[in-house]
Amino acid sequence: MNNMNEVEQKVAESLLQIKAIKLQPKSPFTWASGWKSPIYCDNRVALSHPPIRTYIRQKLSELIQEEFGSVEMVSGVATAGIPQGVLVAQDLGLPFTYVRSSAKDHGRENLIEGEVIEGQRVVVIEDLVSTGKSSLKAVQALRDAGCNVVGLVSIFTYGFPEAEANFSAAKCRNISLCNYNALIDVAAERNYILSEDIEVLKRWRENPSNWSPDQSA
Repeated sequence: MNNMNEVEQKVAESLLQIKAIKLQPKSPFTWASGWKSPIYCDNRVALSHPPIRTYIRQKLSELIQEEFGSVEMVSGVATAGIPQGVLVAQDLGLPFTYVRSSAKDHGRENLIEGEVIEGQRVVVIEDLVSTGKSSLKAVQALRDAGCNVVGLVSIFTYGFPEAEANFSAAKCRNISLCNYNALIDVAAERNYILSEDIEVLKRWRENPSNWSPDQSA
């Protein structure tokens, strides 16, 4: 996108403003993985703010059209990618499906909900990319169903090398509206963090699995 830097800045500002992203270098969060992290991202908060929700929907739709051309279906990754995917599919006038984290244990035991047609050009919607493993699990499910997955778009990515390696190995393009580096720049400029916090946040990004707040001392 020609104005990608502008979009990164706008999305970062918006997510910080509504506290969808919180930065706490001195009082870190604990992720489900057990990682200690100075950042917590919950983009679902944007759904409660119509102007921001609309902006994200529009920019995801534009990103898909500009980067992937003609797409025949939008698919969301459960659960947070579902509402974003529905909004984008409605915007583009396309069919929508979503991929469960695991197949149902009753009924038709679906892993993918909605109608899938073999050979369809599909773009996958995710709200947040960390390591990319759950996202790529959804991509593989769609491929196994015969879909031509052209790529995955998300609102935000941490940009971990592990994620880049995973998407590369899966031969799946991954494009996000905003990323960790842009977020830190905006947070510093808008005084969401102190100048001494910047190095701490960058250090976490380099080695998140082994980071601890004591390292910032």
